[in-house]
Amino acid sequence: MRFSLRQLEYFIAAGETGSITVASEMIHISQPSISTAISHLERELNAQLFIRHHAQGLSLTPVGRALLSEAKRVVAQAESLYTVASETTGTVRGTLSLGCMVTLAPMLVPELSNSFVAAFPETTIRYVEGNQEDLLRGLRRSEVDVALTYDLQLPDDIAFAPLVSLPPHIIVADTHPLARQSAVTLAELADQPLVLLDLPLSREYFLALFMTADVVPTIVARSAHPDLVRALVANGVGYSLFNVRPRSDQSLDGRRLVSVRLAGQHRPMTIGVATLAALAKSKLIEAFQAHCEACISRAYIPGMIAPVMTDRPRIEP
Repeated sequence: MRFSLRQLEYFIAAGETGSITVASEMIHISQPSISTAISHLERELNAQLFIRHHAQGLSLTPVGRALLSEAKRVVAQAESLYTVASETTGTVRGTLSLGCMVTLAPMLVPELSNSFVAAFPETTIRYVEGNQEDLLRGLRRSEVDVALTYDLQLPDDIAFAPLVSLPPHIIVADTHPLARQSAVTLAELADQPLVLLDLPLSREYFLALFMTADVVPTIVARSAHPDLVRALVANGVGYSLFNVRPRSDQSLDGRRLVSVRLAGQHRPMTIGVATLAALAKSKLIEAFQAHCEACISRAYIPGMIAPVMTDRPRIEP
């Protein structure tokens, strides 16, 4: 074999992103190194893997698409050698494919992954962000080893270790009249414009809150991107419902947001560690789950305001 696993990894990164520039940023390798690896593979395999589009990135050829699938399988099998060795020696090592709910990833993943790798230097973490359906599919296809997500409609083939429960709350612009209230009911929100976080299963969860309260929300905008929802709210389009409370009270455009407690009893979302129930946990997965259990609680959540802080009475300025 006259090509390396590293060259296959560079090919996979370019194939999945459709861009050498993005692949370079994602895996922290120079663009010339990735280009050279792809050219070497094409010469060695005597096949064109990509169509180069001037200033528009890359697209896989039919041969490239087939080889991408095989390359991912080969790299996964190679990485499993680390798992076999660690199971034998008791050393925690190898690459962990970590899936994370898109609404949680920016807050949880950086601190958790950095502290885990610091504790276990022979490990690396590969990230996969997605909605609940994406993550469950990834677990079943062994594309994701473990997922940090919510307890949303979890099927029997998924094992779930709960970490912390987050009650729903609303967010509004700091100039919104509701921003001055300590709490608000769903009935009071009926005629207010709602910017809905439109993710699979998350969407159903939020709408079920209204249905249980016999309230019909006034939806004026939808988005699957949490940052866009927050920016729309910060610009006065309406209010939104969330369970996470980022430590930052600003949207990406710098406008301030205010969280207001949702009065009444409502089903919380519980963050937890999801794995495929039928799959025996490796030492790597067990170590990461234990790390999550040590780092996430009602008293502390990476990147978020923890529930214990929101239990305190609100002090008006």
